Amino acid sequence: MDPVKSRLEKKPVDYNGFLQEDKKDSSMALGRVDRGRSEVSTPPLESWREERTRSEEDNELNLPTLSAAYSTILRSLGEDPGRQGLLKTPWRAATAMQFFTKGYQETITDVLNDAIFDEDHDEMVIVKDIDMFSMCEHHLVPFIGKVHIGYLPNKQVLGLSKLARIVEIYSRRLQVQERLTKQIAIAITEALQPAGVGVVVEATYVQLLIP
Repeated sequence: MDPVKSRLEKKPVDYNGFLQEDKKDSSMALGRVDRGRSEVSTPPLESWREERTRSEEDNELNLPTLSAAYSTILRSLGEDPGRQGLLKTPWRAATAMQFFTKGYQETITDVLNDAIFDEDHDEMVIVKDIDMFSMCEHHLVPFIGKVHIGYLPNKQVLGLSKLARIVEIYSRRLQVQERLTKQIAIAITEALQPAGVGVVVEATYVQLLIP
C-alpha cells in the first residue's frame, strides 16, 4: 500500500484552526485565509531553493573521517574498536549517519521538477499520516512520527507523492520539530502560492534524562 494516504475533502475557505493538534508533542504551521478577503497571511518566506550542502562525492570523501570519529567515540566510551564485534561498527555508523541526514544532499527543486500542474481546483487537498523520521540536533537522537498537510489550491496543484518527498528532504537533516514544520509549510507556500496551507507534525522522542 502507498505509504502516503491521501484524500480530497470539501472545506470552507475560512479554515482557521485546521487540523487542530491533539497530541502533546505536535507542531503546527498555518497560512490563513480571512473570510471575504483575498489576501493571505503566511509564515515569513525563506528560500526553499537553497543549494545542497552535501553531495554523494562528499559522502565518499568524508566517510573515512566520519568513521575515524566513531572509532574515537568508542574509545572514549571505554570500548575497544579493535575487538571483533566492533571492527566494522565505525564504518557502519558513519554510513548510517550519512543516510539519516541525506536531506542535505537534496533540494526541493530536485523533487518538484514537472510535478506542479495547472488545475482549476478550489477544494482543500489533504494528505494525512506521512511517515517522518528525523534526528534531534541537540542530542543526535531520533524522533519519529506523522506529518499531516493541507492546502487550498490557487490554480495549481502538486503531485501528492511529492508532499511526502518534501517531508523527507527536510526531516532527513538535523532538526528541531518546530523548524521542520515551518520549512515544510514555507516550501509548499513558495512552490504553489496557495490560498492557504496547514502543516501538523506529531512526533515521539527518545526519552533522555540529559541536562
